[in-house]
Amino acid sequence: MSLNFQSKGILDTIEMIEKYRLDIRTVTMGVSLLECTRTTMAETAQAVYDRVTAQAGRLVDVCEDIEAELGVPIVNKRISVTPISLITAGVDGNPVDVAHALDKAAAATGVDFIGGYSALVEKGATTAEKKLIDSIPEALSVTDLVCGSVNIASSRAGINMNAAAAMGHVIKEAAELTKDNSAIACAKLVVFANSVGDNPFMAGAFHGIEEPDCVVSVGVSGPGVVDRALGSLEGASLNQVAEEIKKAAFKITRTGQLVGAMAAERLGVPFGIVDLSLAPTAEMGDSVAHILEHMGLDQVGTHGTTAALALLNDAVKKGGMMASARVGGLSGSFIPVSEDKGMIDAVRSGAISIDKLEAMTAICSVGLDMIAIPGDTPAETIAGMIADEAAIGVMNHKTTAVRVIPTPGTVSGDEVNFGGLLGYAPVIPVNTVGNRRFIERGGFIPAPVHGFRN
Repeated sequence: MSLNFQSKGILDTIEMIEKYRLDIRTVTMGVSLLECTRTTMAETAQAVYDRVTAQAGRLVDVCEDIEAELGVPIVNKRISVTPISLITAGVDGNPVDVAHALDKAAAATGVDFIGGYSALVEKGATTAEKKLIDSIPEALSVTDLVCGSVNIASSRAGINMNAAAAMGHVIKEAAELTKDNSAIACAKLVVFANSVGDNPFMAGAFHGIEEPDCVVSVGVSGPGVVDRALGSLEGASLNQVAEEIKKAAFKITRTGQLVGAMAAERLGVPFGIVDLSLAPTAEMGDSVAHILEHMGLDQVGTHGTTAALALLNDAVKKGGMMASARVGGLSGSFIPVSEDKGMIDAVRSGAISIDKLEAMTAICSVGLDMIAIPGDTPAETIAGMIADEAAIGVMNHKTTAVRVIPTPGTVSGDEVNFGGLLGYAPVIPVNTVGNRRFIERGGFIPAPVHGFRN
C-alpha cells in the first residue's frame, strides 16, 4: 500500500512537470551582509562582493544538479541580501558603488537576480536610507541584475506619506533613465507595506535582519497544475473546487519542500521557507487568471473575480501549509499583469481595470504588480497608488506592494515588452483626477487601532 501510494505520487509529479508546467520558480539564497560595513564605500563594496561570491558560489551548480536528478525545472536561481541602507549607514560616498558590486557578484555566481538594494522606512528614514532611496534610479539603471525595494508602511507604524511621495518621483526618474529599454528599472523596484524578510521572489526580496547568516528558501509555481485540477470539475460546487485546489497545492508544495531541503543540505546552510505563491508567466497554460476563468468567469475582471480569487488564495494556503515544514514569504496568488497571459488579455479587452486590480489586491499575495501605465502619469498619481495599496496592507495586516512602469512616450493601449519572465503588458489607463494637494501634505497616516496588538 505504501509503495503503491509512493509510486502514484512520483507518477503524478512526472505528469505535472511534463504536461502542466510544474516548476520551482526560484531557489533563493539569503545572505547577511551585516559584517561588510567598512570605513569607505569602496571597501564596503569589495567586502559585499567577496561575501556574496564566497557564500553563493555553488548555488547555481547545486540547483542544476538537483534539476537533473529530480527532473524538476528550477526556473530562477537568486540571491537576496541585507537591506543595503543598513550596510552603508555612516559610510561616506555613493551607495551605487555597492549596487555595482552586487551586480558583479550576481554575474560571477551566475544567478538571475540579486535583491536587497532596499530601505525600511515605515516609521521614518535615516540619513543613510534617504541617500539610498535617492540613489535607486541610478543604481537600477546602471545594473542588470540588481533589484530594489522600499517598505513605506506597516500595520504597526502606519504609512510614511513622505516616503510614498518620494517613491512616486523615484519611479518616474527610474523610468526616464531607462526609457530606451522599456523603463526596465521600474520592473526591478517594489514599494511595500508590511514587507517580509524571507520573501524569495523578485523584485522585492531582501534578507531580513532576523534571518540567520545564510539561508535557502524556495518559491513554488504551478498555476498550470491547479488549472488542470479544475478541468474535470464541470458542474462541481465551489467547495468541491476548493478541495481540488488544496490537493494540487499540496503536491506542488511537497515538491518545493524536497528541492529546498536538498539544496540546503548540499550547500551546508539552513533551509528557510517554502513560499506557496502561485507565480504565473506570460506563457499559455501558466496563468492565474485562467484558473479563475475555469471556475466559471467568462473573463477575469468581471463581477465575482475577487470572490474567486479569495477561494483560490485560501485553498492554496490550506493545501500548501500541510505539505511544508515551514511556510513563509508571501504565500498566495500573484496577479502581475505582464506575467500572466489571462491578465494581459483581460486588460486588452477592457474587462479589467486598474481599479479592479486594486480591489483584488485585498485578497492576493502582493499588489499592483508589473502594470504598465501611461508615460505621462504624474509622480503624485503614482504616490497615490502606493498610498492606496499601503492602506489595504496596513488595515488588513498583509503584505501589499506597487510595481508600476510609467514608460516614457507610451499611452493607454500601447504595449511594452520587458523580456524573459517579466513578459509584456498593454498600457492600462489610470485615473487622471488630481491628488497633488493630498500627497504634498506629507507626514504620516497613523496606524489603525487594531495595529497595536501586544
